[in-house]
Amino acid sequence: MNFARFFFLFTCLLIAPLSIATAADQAKKPNILFVLCDDLRPDAVGCLGSEHVKTPRIDQIAKEGIVFNNSFCTTSLCSPSRASILTGLYAHAHGVTDNFTEFPTEMATFPKRLQDAGYETAYIGKYHMGEDNDQPRPGFDWFVTHKGQGKYFDTAFNINGQGEKVIEGYYTHVVTDMAIDWLEKDHADKPWCLMIGQKAPHSFYFPEPKYEHAFDDVEVKYPATAFDLDDNPKWMKKRLYTWHGIYGPLFDWRKDFPDDSPEGVKAFENMVHAYWGTVLSIDDSMGRLYDWLDKSGQLDNTVIVFMGDNGLLEGEHGMVDKRTAHEMSIRVPLIVRYPKLGQGKALDQQVLTVDMAPTLIELAGAKPIEDIHGQSWAKLAAGGDDDWRKSWLYYYNYEKQFPYTPNVRALRTDRWKFIRYPHGDGSPDRHMAELYDLKADPEEGTNLAEKPEHAKLVKQLRQELTEQMESVGLTAATDKMPIDQGIGSELPDEKIR
Repeated sequence: MNFARFFFLFTCLLIAPLSIATAADQAKKPNILFVLCDDLRPDAVGCLGSEHVKTPRIDQIAKEGIVFNNSFCTTSLCSPSRASILTGLYAHAHGVTDNFTEFPTEMATFPKRLQDAGYETAYIGKYHMGEDNDQPRPGFDWFVTHKGQGKYFDTAFNINGQGEKVIEGYYTHVVTDMAIDWLEKDHADKPWCLMIGQKAPHSFYFPEPKYEHAFDDVEVKYPATAFDLDDNPKWMKKRLYTWHGIYGPLFDWRKDFPDDSPEGVKAFENMVHAYWGTVLSIDDSMGRLYDWLDKSGQLDNTVIVFMGDNGLLEGEHGMVDKRTAHEMSIRVPLIVRYPKLGQGKALDQQVLTVDMAPTLIELAGAKPIEDIHGQSWAKLAAGGDDDWRKSWLYYYNYEKQFPYTPNVRALRTDRWKFIRYPHGDGSPDRHMAELYDLKADPEEGTNLAEKPEHAKLVKQLRQELTEQMESVGLTAATDKMPIDQGIGSELPDEKIR
């Protein structure tokens, strides 16, 4: 045997075990199915507290997995929150501070890290970072989206950069069809990560025909907190009659507005019924995805994540939409199924959108992203974590396109919430602060900020808020925000509603 042939055979023997080991390692990596809903309140899901919306397939995933009872977004606005999920960063750090800013292509994300770790990745559905851009984005081998908000019926999708094509049908089921089609492709034995961006239940709410009348017999009233506003900042009463108030147009469910008559609640009821109806289709979709994973033998080796990008106000404090620091605005549903993390669990610790990227990277065995604001909850979910956070920062910046919410800087602890409304130019806060005892008053009905007996606590929480801001790089010098120009009465441009 000549030396060249011997060297070739010797090299093959060395490489073969390595190749086999690599293939085995890849097989052990879990798949990831991440379903992201838009504006989904946790209490619109059966297992998370809904009295009327029955979601048996989502509930099944919860029963077999982990329910996060206290999960939140760090900015209650679609694009900033989605960017935080991808990066593990607050909005000021990733740069997507509103719904009109493109996601920076050079930014590190968990899909990019998974690609580097050998994953095949895909995104199908509502991406919502870059209103007029439906082109493929870095980090995904397959990318399907559309411009703007998309439509509940017959949306024009751009399938992997091939150009717009109207696909007839109901959005929720169309993206589920495309997702299953992608799952059935040959992934060359690679682990995969599929993100599905559902439009539902974002306004304007249009259920599919079979669910149009699902809640006709359910009476819906304005929440009690809608009327008890005397001890709250004055901007809340001004918002009542705007695009984001309960007496306004209600995303076109009220044609004659403003309407503060008792009869006006019927339009509010119709709006909520329609919102709930779109959630029923999401449950059907989750059932189809679960069944496909089960039949293909991949169910228990797949991390199923069901999540919302931000919460939604449905009358609380007289408001609709989101953006504020109140509970129903910042709470998001989070349910995860992955047997290695446990089954039938419910966690009460506060988990944030910025925690998703580091967690999924850890579960996939990929390279961590350095210097991020989130932390992996894998240890917390598997067995507990005594060092888990006790408080965190929420913020939102005033938008001239939607002038119905002030600048917000807020601290949420396991018990207390303290909210500030900075003017934006370094001068004293424009509006009264808010303080709520979430243990005694979970619906935030009594503002304690001006009570003398809580003055010391307000001082302490304000200092802790400052410290939380500094921990993510926000100081008096670096925390740039727009000037609060007050609550506007004009309707937003139709193109961006």
